[in-house]
Amino acid sequence: MFSDKEKISRLLSYKNLLYRFKSLGFVRVFSDNLADTLGVSSSLIRKDFSYFGIKGNQRGGYHIDTVIEKIQEIIGFNEAQKVILIGVGHIGKALIQYEGFRNDNIAIVAGFDIDRNKTNEKSNPPILHTEKLGEYISKNKIKVAILAVPGPVSQSVIELLRESKIEGILNFTPLKLKSTDNLVVRNINIKVELANLIYSVKH
Repeated sequence: MFSDKEKISRLLSYKNLLYRFKSLGFVRVFSDNLADTLGVSSSLIRKDFSYFGIKGNQRGGYHIDTVIEKIQEIIGFNEAQKVILIGVGHIGKALIQYEGFRNDNIAIVAGFDIDRNKTNEKSNPPILHTEKLGEYISKNKIKVAILAVPGPVSQSVIELLRESKIEGILNFTPLKLKSTDNLVVRNINIKVELANLIYSVKH
């Protein structure tokens, strides 16, 4: 049994591949076309598509534009997604500068940092002091935040995000957070991920 997280990850892979097929002039594809390129079974692709209500037919396959549109709708990329970033260090700067977000209708609309030397309200996006975090979230109805602050200050920022009714956090801090009924958390510990990868390569 695959988790929804794994299914969504595969949907993103399907979407990226469908864009490639579209750029080559394809209008329709079959599950076998996707399976051969991605190295998965065609039955898994059909199960994923069926699970999310993506329809095709045995003789005509799947209409590429229709499937891409459906995947965008499922993930939420069919409408603009406003995200804020807390912590404008090396990771934070890299995320702000990442061009790939725009292709999927994701916009980091503001960054926040406790260091006033890093703030710049006229930059794009503006970099604000963390004291303005709660007010900005409330005023702009922000639901998702990326957390990339150092470990020692992470707990206080997390509490502020909870109080501000943030509904989702992508957490790059060393502190592992737990999801609750009102808050969805995805923890990304780069050192742990790299250690797992190195172990897998060695063994």
